[in-house]
Amino acid sequence: MTTTIYHNPKCGTSRNTLALIRNTGEEPVVIEYLQHPPSREKLSELINGMNLTPRELLRKKETLYEELQLDDSKWSDDELIDFMISHPILINRPIVVTPAGARLCRPSELVLDILSAPQRGEFIKEDGEKVIDQDGRRV
Repeated sequence: MTTTIYHNPKCGTSRNTLALIRNTGEEPVVIEYLQHPPSREKLSELINGMNLTPRELLRKKETLYEELQLDDSKWSDDELIDFMISHPILINRPIVVTPAGARLCRPSELVLDILSAPQRGEFIKEDGEKVIDQDGRRV
């Protein structure tokens, strides 16, 4: 099984996560989920694999979240999944799946816990934060 990232190239956290995966020498399967949203079955599988509730996976900073009043407890888990399927921008990202499990990688360095290969060298996030030193060790 290879590593898969549900990625939004416009998101800095997603770009940093993808770069950390590539810093191991692995080229993951990249799914730009806004163009290729997961099926209902796949999204449910991801949510269960991350041990999250659908509400925990919602992207609360999205304007649509407020417009649809998704903070209201009246919405069931199934209804929240329906919203994410209809509006993939509501799915928080990035989601990474490896043989070690699935994880919502916010912050991006959470991906390090599920990667099997070590980091190959220094990694500095886009904002200048050093995450991996020159010897490939977590800072």
